[in-house]
Amino acid sequence: MIPARPDDLLLSIDCGTQSTRALLFDPYGTLVAKAQVALDDYVVERPGWMSHDVEAFWLACARACRGLWAERPELAARVRGVSVTTQRGTIMPVDAQGHAVLPALIWLDQRRAARPPRIHAAWRAAFRLAGVADTIRYFQREAEVNWWAENEPATWERTHKVLLLSGLLNFKLTGEFVDSVGSQVGYVPFDFKSHGWAKPTDWKWQALSVRREQLPELRPVGSVLGQVSAAASAATGIPAGTPVIAAAADKACEVLGSGCMAPNIGGVSYGTTATINVCTRKYSEALSFVPPYPAALPDHYDSEVQIFRGYWMVRWFKEQFGDRERHAAQERGVAPEALLDDLVAAVPPGSLGLVLQPYWTPGIRHPGPDAKGAIIGFGDTHTRAHVYRAILEGLAYALRDGGERIEKKTGVPLTELRVSGGGSQSDAALQLTADVFRLPASRPHVHETSGLGAAIDCAVGLGLHGDFATAVKAMTRIERTFEPDPRHAALYDELYAQVYQKMYGRLAPLYARIRAITGYPSRD
Repeated sequence: MIPARPDDLLLSIDCGTQSTRALLFDPYGTLVAKAQVALDDYVVERPGWMSHDVEAFWLACARACRGLWAERPELAARVRGVSVTTQRGTIMPVDAQGHAVLPALIWLDQRRAARPPRIHAAWRAAFRLAGVADTIRYFQREAEVNWWAENEPATWERTHKVLLLSGLLNFKLTGEFVDSVGSQVGYVPFDFKSHGWAKPTDWKWQALSVRREQLPELRPVGSVLGQVSAAASAATGIPAGTPVIAAAADKACEVLGSGCMAPNIGGVSYGTTATINVCTRKYSEALSFVPPYPAALPDHYDSEVQIFRGYWMVRWFKEQFGDRERHAAQERGVAPEALLDDLVAAVPPGSLGLVLQPYWTPGIRHPGPDAKGAIIGFGDTHTRAHVYRAILEGLAYALRDGGERIEKKTGVPLTELRVSGGGSQSDAALQLTADVFRLPASRPHVHETSGLGAAIDCAVGLGLHGDFATAVKAMTRIERTFEPDPRHAALYDELYAQVYQKMYGRLAPLYARIRAITGYPSRD
């Protein structure tokens, strides 16, 4: 172990969906400097499709890094190590030099393979017997590698490696096709139980149009992936030879950066996808046949329930109904979200019976492929303020439902929550979450919890802290805790049990009919 010094710095490169950020932390969790570059150049060729130039991801990261040294060039010499954390499920094919052969397909992309590879009859029979044949079929059709093989066969033949975004950035930094175990979240032949590529006999190799030699080498969280190359140094300003340490995907790093190391602490993320996670040593599927993802701790799992398009709905509301707040925020020099909190405060808990089901994007098993969003209970007294509060309440209901599913599988009751992501900056959202869950909900001391989680991985990998428990204790802390209001919690209990939990079952047949009549969302 090399004792941490106050002037040591850890660089986290956090490439999310909306922006990429270069973050400098000291070994005690203090955010020393930050530079951010917006990612607003996604390409939508047709509804449901979403891609991005591969090289542009790296250029944005390099630009963010250079932004750190622009005003304080002396900081670069203090960097002891680098770790990468990224959006999950974004995948790209590259040639032997790491150049793109096709654009990256973003995790939000909805194109589907029409003719995926055929799985051996014995496996198909086993899946039918287990009642998961539709789930496997969904997996195959969603897999980007199958779409590429079917629709871009000539280009696909030139593919040397298939990388997640983390693998691309680690390659750009080190020149090596190597990635972290903790970043493997996507439609790839990964064994989520053993934390490695699937065994040769695994059905995933039959289900996916990818070969083992097309995938990068995997190394455990906290291990050395390589050193910053001369080329990467020239692009980013990071000193050449700086160690690059394996971190994990952004949600896993959020969980770690929030200090959630025990299964009784729920890590809630109010991000583009809202999630609830618990970190465990035991493999536990919160939803049957939906595996827990690798944690940002070696040999740990994050049992997770996702609400796709989760806190995206806040942005949707702001764009569709929040002109007043956006203009006022611009005049006052504040974030529009701060003024949206005033809307929440203007409406009583329960939104006068307006209840929202936040299934804006269908899921695999919960909700099902026919699922849609719904708002019920409208009356002539309801305003846009009620709709906004109902959005926040609906997300909290969905996450509570996810938390209860996790509790049943782990056998460990949740006793507290740590809330991160963009929505965690809203006091109204934190209080509402505490009330809906009937649990204290705490905000970490920094907003950049995914970057902090990557910095923790980096610190332990470098030996600045002796182990993860020591690093988490030194680098994470709580800024503020919101205690549940018993009166509001009682009201939410009734709405949750008597209304929200009954909505999907009652509406699901209608969702199926809507799809049959309108063809939306398409099964193709």
